[in-house]
Amino acid sequence: MFRPIGPVDVEVYRVIAEGDLVAAHSHYKTFTMAGMDIRRFDGDGKMIEHWDVLQEVPETTASGNDMFSQLT
Repeated sequence: MFRPIGPVDVEVYRVIAEGDLVAAHSHYKTFTMAGMDIRRFDGDGKMIEHWDVLQEVPETTASGNDMFSQLT
């Protein structure tokens, strides 16, 4: 997917898995974007569906916490 762009700097902050679903919360530093990717796998471990949402990382937030804080 990123081959035409070249190297992409991504930092993964959280990964949650249950059953055949895996969700990853990541910081796509190359694009200054926060992302949530959700993937569904078949019984052989092959990815068969993918959904994602991206949001620009703001300079500041109303709460004062960044989008990747480990406050949980």
